[in-house]
Amino acid sequence: MARVLSIIIPVFNEEQAIGKLLSLVVKEKTPGWQKQIIVVDDGSDDQTAAILLKWKKKCTILRKQKNYGKGAAISSGLKKATGEIILIQDADLEYLPSNYPALIAPFENPVVDVVYGSRFFGAHLSTFLIYEIGNKCITMIANILFNTNITDLETGYKVFRRPVLLGIDIRAHRFDFEPEITARILKKGYQIFEVPISYFGRKFEDGKKLTWRDGVIALFTLLRWRLWDT
Repeated sequence: MARVLSIIIPVFNEEQAIGKLLSLVVKEKTPGWQKQIIVVDDGSDDQTAAILLKWKKKCTILRKQKNYGKGAAISSGLKKATGEIILIQDADLEYLPSNYPALIAPFENPVVDVVYGSRFFGAHLSTFLIYEIGNKCITMIANILFNTNITDLETGYKVFRRPVLLGIDIRAHRFDFEPEITARILKKGYQIFEVPISYFGRKFEDGKKLTWRDGVIALFTLLRWRLWDT
């Protein structure tokens, strides 16, 4: 009997990408795993909601009435997830489902509980230098604070065994989900297994949403969870 892989896809105003992305997710082969696809529409005000209606037979579609942010959308998706393994998938085609085999394979080893897809190990489209510098700085700070050696904290491909996420009440609403979940799993003593992934970064004119403010928030979030919150 196939095990269940829950794929949570937070989406906000991705009318140009969401249909193609879901087609790729549905078609991607995951031998031994049955896919549970959960799409959380985070208050989109373009044609995203209308496009998602066409996928309601193959996906679980959740709809928020207003935009709360990526972290809040993932929290909603987790409430519906039933899989042994839970994978986060961005909706913007920067991360392609062809990476799934590499992301899932390490879980055959029982000592692996968390897998991150590292953009710096794999083939990737050139992107803004400032993003790479910012990510590497945040990642280095996380490594110092939590005595680890990961290479890509801000990766959009994060995969977890279900028990890792049980008992974690995610407080982040927006892109601070990335540093919060990383800090909290490291604080609990979990190790992160990294694998190379391909990456096709977008530019601002193509809809990229991260700004320098998110970097500042990420730094504060890491310090918060290392020094104050439990």
